Amino acid sequence: MTPRPLHLDARLYDYVVDVGGREPAVGRRLREATQAMPMAAMQIAPDQGNALALLVELIGARRAVEIGTFTGYSALRTALALPADGELVCCDVSEEWTSVGRPFWEEAGVADKIDLRIAPAVETLDGLIAGGWAGTVDFVFVDADKPGYDAYYERALVLLRTGGLVAIDNVLWDGAVIDDADRSADTEAIRALNAKIHGDERVTMAMLPIGDGLTLARKR
Repeated sequence: MTPRPLHLDARLYDYVVDVGGREPAVGRRLREATQAMPMAAMQIAPDQGNALALLVELIGARRAVEIGTFTGYSALRTALALPADGELVCCDVSEEWTSVGRPFWEEAGVADKIDLRIAPAVETLDGLIAGGWAGTVDFVFVDADKPGYDAYYERALVLLRTGGLVAIDNVLWDGAVIDDADRSADTEAIRALNAKIHGDERVTMAMLPIGDGLTLARKR
């Protein structure tokens, strides 16, 4: 039998959050501010933030793109991990949600690294490609509308340098990916992309049971 990951109950998960990473205080306060919002479940968890920050450091990222920013927690964690001359383009369609994060970006001293673009993500990504960014991006994080995932993945591969990394959130979709009765557009889109990446020889990939499932794909 293949060993399964350890089940994390609430106490054990709290332990992971407390000692399993170094969440900055400004990040914790942004998470707490977001938790009061109706759509708070859209925010990534602190352990996932720790993992993203470490990945950014590990690959020596200087140029990053985020697709789906919400209130800005993942952007904050990414920007803090980038070097002083690093840059992060954030794609989102909501001024309301992203405005929550802006004061925290300022407090953390990373606002000048973040280029927030309020527009449909495909438009922003196509604009970056047309503007000469193809093959220059080190890291892409995808956490946006699920029917758009395939389009975002394809554009991420154009933008990434060889050896660059794309991280895709929600690939387990709270278990719905294995529920044959779930034929919703979101679930079908995630299933299709999971299968596509699994067979995609353009990348080296691994799906990790972090948060709601996180797939990492390194451009070959």
